[in-house]
Amino acid sequence: MGSQTLQILRQGVWAALSGGWYYDPHQATFVNALHLYLWLFLLGLPFTLYMALPSSMIIVAVYCPVVAAVFIILKMVNYRLHRALDAGEIVDRSAKEFTDQRAKAEQGNCSTRRKDSNGPSDPGGGIEMSEFIREATPPVGCSSRNSYAGLDPSNQIGSGSSRLGTAATIKGDTDTAKTSDDISLSLGQSSSLCKEGSEEQGKFSSTLYETGGCDMSLVNFEPAARRASNICDTDSHVSSSTSVRFYPHDMLSLPQIRLNRLLTIDTDLLEQQDIDLSPDLAATYGPTEEAAQKVKHYYRFWILPQLWIGINFDRLTLLALFDRNREILENILAVVLAILVAFLGSILLIQGFFRDIWVFQFCLVIASCQYSLLKSVQPDSSSPRHGHNRIIAYSRPVYFCLCCGLIWLLDYGSRNLTTSKFKLYGVTFTNPLVLLSARDLVIVFTLCFPIVFFIGLLPQVNTFVMYLCEQLDIHIFGGNATTSLLAALYSFLCSIVAVALLYGLCYGALRDSWDGQHVPVLFSVFCGLLVAVSYHLSRQSSDPSVLFSLMQSKIFPKADEKNPEDPLSEVKDPLPEKLSNSVSERLQSDLVVCVIIGVLYFAIHVSTVFTALQPALKYVLYALVGVVGLVTHYVLPQVRKQLPWHCFSRPLLRTAEHNQYEVRNAATMMWFEKLHVWLLFVEKNIIYPLIVLNELSSSAETIASPKKLDTELGALMITIAGLKLLRSSFSSPTYQYITVIFTVLFFKFDYEAFSETMLLDLFFMSILFSKLWELLYKLQFVYTYVAPWQITWGSAFHAFAQPFAVPHSAMLFVQAVVSAFFSTPLNPFLGSAIFITSYVRPVKFWERDYNTKRVDHSNTRLASQLDRNPGSDDNNLNSIFYEHLTRSLQHSLCGDLLLGRWGNYSTGDCFILASDYLNALVHLIEIGNGLVTFQLRGLEFRGTYCQQREVEAITEGVEEDEGFCCCEPGHVPHVLSFNAAFGQRWLAWEVVVTKYILEGYSITDNSAASMLQVFDLRRVLTTYYVKGIIYYVTTSSKLEEWLANETMQEGLRLCADRNYVDVDPTFNPNIDEDYDHRLAGVSRESFCGIYLSWIEYCSSRRAKPLDVDKDSSLVTLCYGLCVLGRRALGTASHHMSSNLESFLYGLHALFKGDFRISSVRDEWIFADMELLRKVVVPGIRMSIKLHQDHFTSPDEYDDPTVLYEAIVSHEKNLVIAHEGDPAWRSAVLANSPSLLALRHVMDDGTNEYKIIMLNRRYLSFRVIKVNKECVRGLWAGQQQELVFLRNRNPERGSIQNAKQALRNMINSSCDQPIGYPIFVSPLTTSYSDSHDQLKEILGGPISLGNIRNFIVSTWHRLRKGCGAGCNSGGNIEDSDTGGGTSCPGNSAVTASDPHNNASQGSTGHPGQGTGSGLHPPTTSYPPTLGTSHSAHSVQSSLVRQSPARASMASQSSYCYSSRHSSLRMSTTGFVPCRRSSTSQISLRNLPSSIQSRLSMVNQMEAASQGGMGCVQHGLPSSSSSSQSIPACKHHTLVAFLGAEGGQGSATEAQPGNTSSPANISHARKGEVIYRVQIVDLSQILEGINVSKRKELHWPDEGIRLKAGRNSWKDWSPQEGMEGHVVHRWVPCSRDPSTRSHIDKTVLLVQIDDKYVTIIETGVLELGAEV
Repeated sequence: MGSQTLQILRQGVWAALSGGWYYDPHQATFVNALHLYLWLFLLGLPFTLYMALPSSMIIVAVYCPVVAAVFIILKMVNYRLHRALDAGEIVDRSAKEFTDQRAKAEQGNCSTRRKDSNGPSDPGGGIEMSEFIREATPPVGCSSRNSYAGLDPSNQIGSGSSRLGTAATIKGDTDTAKTSDDISLSLGQSSSLCKEGSEEQGKFSSTLYETGGCDMSLVNFEPAARRASNICDTDSHVSSSTSVRFYPHDMLSLPQIRLNRLLTIDTDLLEQQDIDLSPDLAATYGPTEEAAQKVKHYYRFWILPQLWIGINFDRLTLLALFDRNREILENILAVVLAILVAFLGSILLIQGFFRDIWVFQFCLVIASCQYSLLKSVQPDSSSPRHGHNRIIAYSRPVYFCLCCGLIWLLDYGSRNLTTSKFKLYGVTFTNPLVLLSARDLVIVFTLCFPIVFFIGLLPQVNTFVMYLCEQLDIHIFGGNATTSLLAALYSFLCSIVAVALLYGLCYGALRDSWDGQHVPVLFSVFCGLLVAVSYHLSRQSSDPSVLFSLMQSKIFPKADEKNPEDPLSEVKDPLPEKLSNSVSERLQSDLVVCVIIGVLYFAIHVSTVFTALQPALKYVLYALVGVVGLVTHYVLPQVRKQLPWHCFSRPLLRTAEHNQYEVRNAATMMWFEKLHVWLLFVEKNIIYPLIVLNELSSSAETIASPKKLDTELGALMITIAGLKLLRSSFSSPTYQYITVIFTVLFFKFDYEAFSETMLLDLFFMSILFSKLWELLYKLQFVYTYVAPWQITWGSAFHAFAQPFAVPHSAMLFVQAVVSAFFSTPLNPFLGSAIFITSYVRPVKFWERDYNTKRVDHSNTRLASQLDRNPGSDDNNLNSIFYEHLTRSLQHSLCGDLLLGRWGNYSTGDCFILASDYLNALVHLIEIGNGLVTFQLRGLEFRGTYCQQREVEAITEGVEEDEGFCCCEPGHVPHVLSFNAAFGQRWLAWEVVVTKYILEGYSITDNSAASMLQVFDLRRVLTTYYVKGIIYYVTTSSKLEEWLANETMQEGLRLCADRNYVDVDPTFNPNIDEDYDHRLAGVSRESFCGIYLSWIEYCSSRRAKPLDVDKDSSLVTLCYGLCVLGRRALGTASHHMSSNLESFLYGLHALFKGDFRISSVRDEWIFADMELLRKVVVPGIRMSIKLHQDHFTSPDEYDDPTVLYEAIVSHEKNLVIAHEGDPAWRSAVLANSPSLLALRHVMDDGTNEYKIIMLNRRYLSFRVIKVNKECVRGLWAGQQQELVFLRNRNPERGSIQNAKQALRNMINSSCDQPIGYPIFVSPLTTSYSDSHDQLKEILGGPISLGNIRNFIVSTWHRLRKGCGAGCNSGGNIEDSDTGGGTSCPGNSAVTASDPHNNASQGSTGHPGQGTGSGLHPPTTSYPPTLGTSHSAHSVQSSLVRQSPARASMASQSSYCYSSRHSSLRMSTTGFVPCRRSSTSQISLRNLPSSIQSRLSMVNQMEAASQGGMGCVQHGLPSSSSSSQSIPACKHHTLVAFLGAEGGQGSATEAQPGNTSSPANISHARKGEVIYRVQIVDLSQILEGINVSKRKELHWPDEGIRLKAGRNSWKDWSPQEGMEGHVVHRWVPCSRDPSTRSHIDKTVLLVQIDDKYVTIIETGVLELGAEV
């Protein structure tokens, strides 16, 4: 604890005050000394120049170049050294070479220069320096080429004398060396001058200063504790850790002096070699063989093309010296900032802004700003991340330059004021005294830079720019919050452009003449465009990325290139395309709506309604906005809350789901939700624009008058104020009514003399009220958090801080006011009752764009998947559910907010969604007009103890509390007790709603160990495994290819022998049902005895059944595959299948696809790996599901028909995959109805296997609104505590539970690694256009395409109505369906219609909305299934939908009398047709026989109509190709097509001709017989009639016996067959006889004398029986 405190004081407090310099005892003395001298140089240079030179530009001329030279040299050298370490050439040099070099040097060859050598034989030499530093580990980024292992660290002088020269030694005191670092420097010098003919080398002087040549001296510092063990010779006073040697032969060529800095990172090697002699000195005494073999590594640092030096350097030391700038641009920016700091600082010094001691303080600020560019404070108090932050280094110089520039501008403005005055609310902003006061304030702030940066009041530069742009855009231009720096700049730029465009119109209008009853037309144009532009800007997201991608896709479309070899090529995220479509729809809608709005409000304004109806109009508008705003934003949200006004115990207006225990359907729309939407629509689209236009008309002339702001400035203020008020009312009108009412009351009745026109009053009061709301939230958070009766002390410090904070309440209030003004969080220090102000942040809060990246097989190596199973912890696997929840919210959140289901909301609000296992924090960031950008943070499923206590607090009810102070007298029914009401008012959160319905997944997990504990259950699983393999191999389309494969036949040759037996020890008699005890293995005979019947049945279900007998190749293939699959299971289980743990391990390995072929007999599988991927893997996965079904009905799957149908059904409705498979995530995000997986959990010492089952359904959530200032404050406190104060205690007091503030849940949701959420979503935008219920109220987007469709559909409706009205006895039954076929519930039919009653009550599809019929979906018609152009293929191509959508499409497009039918009967035949282009079928390619028959029918109908000629029937001539059949003739065409293709007959069309007992069911009231056509064979339930579960109640026992494959014999239903429905089973029916066992409608269809049970989606409805 003490060492951590000292570290914080050094690296945190002192470094923050000095700008980055501090003494680091872990670094070498050389590093600390260099830092100290450099910092003193930067501090003393400007101070010395100021004191020594006169205050003139001479100081600037001297100071700036010196700073520039120093920074350029340091940055260039630092950058080049890092580049040398990154990509330098490593050179090896042996010790033997030093001896050869020295021998050559002694020959006196001093007149020639050694040339550069690229090989390891380069003589080297030069100046060498050995330096030992702290024991450290290289960073992860160091590659193998930067490894320094094997370096010789022992280049020390072992003797005080050498024949190479005399050494002058500076010796440190041995007594003081025990406690401090001393310096030992060995200097030797050589003359670099050789005289001609002289045999004598240059003499060495005993001191450095007597050197006649050139010298280079480098000093290294090392702690004495390390150095004491390095001294080899006790008589020598030379430090072994600092050795500088000069060689005579290298001093002759000074440009080739090489600096070799040797540094080792291997501490063991360092201690071992500390006592070794340096290679060159050891050679003097006679080098040993070992010394000659030692090798040193160094890098070549190129100075010039032909000049380089060798460096032995460590990256850690270099990083300890200076920060690394990776890019050249960063170095240039650092140098420019250093020069700019020097220039601006020296300018302020010579101008006399500072005197006395403040000059030194200012020089200290300058030094700290410049030093941070070399060695920044890490971590800084305002740094949002752990580790090195590259951006934070530029904060101090940038802020210094801004402050210095602001000081100079304010001073210049105070001395050069114009005569014009700018005065608002009695304050003259152009007064010199005001500007001088502002200048002095900035000067004081600049001098306080060390304290400011220590406390952390200023963020890093990019955060500040984003914050500044966002605040200006919100409060000045009425914009929304932003999501990134790019978004902030983009949104701010759009606002500037909008103001610039509107300013010209406003200025031109103000230049025109104004009178009391007339407003210039140009000003009306300005008002209309102002409303239209504000509306458009409010509907656009601040993030331009989606818009840019949309433009790019339109301008430069790219074809999707899919790699068929890539298994992930089919996995496509639908969200980007969905967002792109939403943005495109909104842009098209704005193109139309903005024009309409502009013209409409221009017309209203130019009509002089705002001048003729004054002053009554403005008071009417004020009263209207007050009433509508009060009802919409206060009364309705309060009565819909869970605890209205914290007095009632239940909502006064409850939803339909409020009392339901389990919700099965989507939320029902209530009348008060519709009322809320319409009131909100009227308020923000009508009332507020009228108020703003009214104030523009009445205030514009006054504002632009010379008495106020003049025309130029007045036009700007009018434009900005109008844009701000309109945009904010469009985007977030929640609290606008309070601002308007207060402004009117304050400036109209209380202080009218202070009013600066109502327009400016509203503008400034809207800014003030936003700050007052923020102040209110901060005070609520503080008072709630420190309330003494509910304080929860998390540590001893909290107990000390609680009473200490009480006397400082006034200071706390001041901090709250200041933090509200600057929109900064007010965070509790270390979670205590002491609050401090943090630095400014945008609404997004977190500077990092952190979001969870799920670990699965798409982003991990194959080896790690097979061995370590990455991502197997619960948190990683469960994160997918929060991702799915995010997608659900993206679809419905904006619409639900507009419907008022989350209560009142505003920018930055935070909500918690709590369910049984899901607990997520939703942060609303950007709120626009019809859009919401949010971020979801999911917490752990199994949270900590503190999290569980807080979850209990938000989920438990308070209705049962009967306390009143100390007694319990009870309470009034449905009213809270006194204690409960009091407690709810002292919480930082409130429950908004308890039944918020959202689509999600219910999760059930079963222990696989308990399901496979006994051998019998494992035998069942193995049996289903084998049957699954047989099923998939027989249903594969490649079966014939496999059977004909010669390689497989050769590999399976042994298995083809009837007497073959596989005696692999993997097989176990307890697990394998076909185990042959006599032969001790699995023989072919025993296999056929168990599974031959299943093979035969599966083969019979093929379109082309294969020959199946014991000797067939199909049986051989199945036998070989089943043996291989079980052997793979045994291999994965380590041949210990009898052990449960091993069996589960092997089962999980096979489930995730880890098949390891270990036997030579199984290598035939490599002939086609599709057998493993498409047969064996699905087999093991399906066996787990079948094994689960076995528990519900053990003997059900003994019948092969039932088992086959179950597998088919599971294949269609169930996704079985490993959770690490990308297909699992894709299936979840695609809303698959059911999913199953086998999970292996290894977390916190647990090692268990679970079977996870997901079922999509509607989940119920509790929505808890949390005080947003509470969230921001706790987040800021956690960041400061973990990043700056380095608190690593996992049980720190700041994360202990505090129920009144949900402290643990909020802190857990911080970005990692500060918090520990299991999922953090990217910033996601939800649009109101995707909410179906909201579109039913307001309609969809208005675009040119939708308008065209509406006009066309209206025209066809009119034509249909006219066509019906022109017929005798006709009625307009289909005139309200938008041009398509309709199915009204009250269609008139004649009394003779035998199905009159049935036609009155049609049944709809479950879950279908009330308005679903108004917007028929656009469906595509797939190609026909047949190959010939028969009547059946024509019919399919004309009226068939896709099989999966047949039922829904038929409900939307073809409506029948009892089931949305459009067929109507009368005494005269069919009702005459009304043509509709949307429901006509072309006759261009119909067969001639059908055309002639249709012509005859039309002639007969024309005759029966008695000459009514309004609608012409009959076919056109052969030359006409555009003739089409009306919708009401579709049934006639279908009948003819069926007859043409031989699919039906006239007798079958008559229900009376059937003699089946099923006719009894037709007599029921309200039912009708209708025909259907089979279009999807996979929907047929062949074995449902023999199921032992008895899911369905059959109308007759005889029908049940005939409704399955067991009675069909050789007959089987085919696509295109037609029949009539004799019975229907509907989901959730109250009548058991008509209740379906699944969530789909099941039909019983009679075809001839056969009965077929089929799901409704597998048929196409052809119409009622006639």
